[in-house]
Amino acid sequence: MNLHSLLLERQREGRPVRVAMIGAGKFGSMFLAQLRITPGLHLIGLADLDASRARQALESTGWDPAAYGARSLTEAETSGTTFITEDSDDLLTGGPVEVVVDATGNPAAGIRHALSAAENGKHIVMVNVEADVLAGPLLAERCRQAGVVYSMAYGDQPALICEQVDWARACGLNVVAAGKGTKYLPVYHASTPDTVWPYYGLTAERAAQGGMNPQMFNSFLDGTKSSIEMAAVANATGLATPSNGLAFPPCSVDELPVVLRPASEGGTLEKKGQVEVISSLQRNGDPVIGDLRWGVYVVFEAPSDYTARCFSEYGLVTDPSGRYGALYRPYHLIGLELGVSVASVAIRGEPTGTTRQWSGDVAAVAKSDLKAGQKLDGEGGFCVWGKLLPASESIKCGALPIGLAHGVTLQRDIKAGEIVCWSDLEAVGENHAVSIRREMEERFAPSA
Repeated sequence: MNLHSLLLERQREGRPVRVAMIGAGKFGSMFLAQLRITPGLHLIGLADLDASRARQALESTGWDPAAYGARSLTEAETSGTTFITEDSDDLLTGGPVEVVVDATGNPAAGIRHALSAAENGKHIVMVNVEADVLAGPLLAERCRQAGVVYSMAYGDQPALICEQVDWARACGLNVVAAGKGTKYLPVYHASTPDTVWPYYGLTAERAAQGGMNPQMFNSFLDGTKSSIEMAAVANATGLATPSNGLAFPPCSVDELPVVLRPASEGGTLEKKGQVEVISSLQRNGDPVIGDLRWGVYVVFEAPSDYTARCFSEYGLVTDPSGRYGALYRPYHLIGLELGVSVASVAIRGEPTGTTRQWSGDVAAVAKSDLKAGQKLDGEGGFCVWGKLLPASESIKCGALPIGLAHGVTLQRDIKAGEIVCWSDLEAVGENHAVSIRREMEERFAPSA
């Protein structure tokens, strides 16, 4: 509750937090808009594969061109300006950087960046949930061993959910469920970049004018992003994952303690203490009144009759038994809130959520009948969507992680709805991301 005061202190001392960011897309741009006016933070470096894109992001978020003309990190440090580069290694190996933000969304790149941050003694904030779910337990362990912080990104839903879970547990409340809201119908699992825009009420032309990437937006719609984010929450909090994927029950904010309790008590959960995503649409397509499409929630249980009575006395909305209650946050502001992570990591040495185990995984599932010889096109594409599974089940069936389901070729036909397995692929060349994933599986598999 005093991060702002601590940032002001760093500013007065003339040693603002030196932060570097890799990736100048939408999330990164939102952070840039706030970083510019946040005391105690210095954007010392910005990397993007296209330097002109990085400059455009700074320009569009209100930065003075004189503020990003440094020719090196050293010059940026002494002048208080920003160094722009197309090589992320310039930032990861450069001495003045305290905190690196990975906002690329590319799992292979995220793995490289996290490991390099550990090797070079820099804290890392992973906006890149895709990399975290692919190999997060190993990446976090490497960072801890190196004495640096590996953190989720505040403002993104997984970190906000972890905060709510931590709040409930610190209050001595039993967490029954935690997750987020989204717009969901079962038909969305088959959506492709060619069909995505009508589901959002947009035309392809209007989306193109807004610079919207159809494959990226489709990953939010087809269930993949929800699965990735809930796997990250499960791996950070120890909450369980559903045995056969997210159920996406329709649910309003007032129904949270009713819908998100065990099925044995009239709810929808397999068990107490699991992640779940709720839908803002009824299964017939009608809107849920009082939905939580943009927000996050935690459902908790009173540990005693006295606590349950307090719930009633202070007006908490509960289930009919009076024992299950919920708190929710209706919105998340993604990159606009990322400064909380940067400040917490740099000043307190404390992550805003971090991976601690491997309990949830995201498997590639065929969107339609796929043929031998077909090359997969990854998250949000035409071929597969990502389904949340317990890590034990993923290992048992040899599931192909969604983060590695790009550019690989099938050696047999796959029916729509089937999980794609490693054994279904033509020989996959060993690369850095694959080898790190294999190492993570060996080190952190539930049966290990």
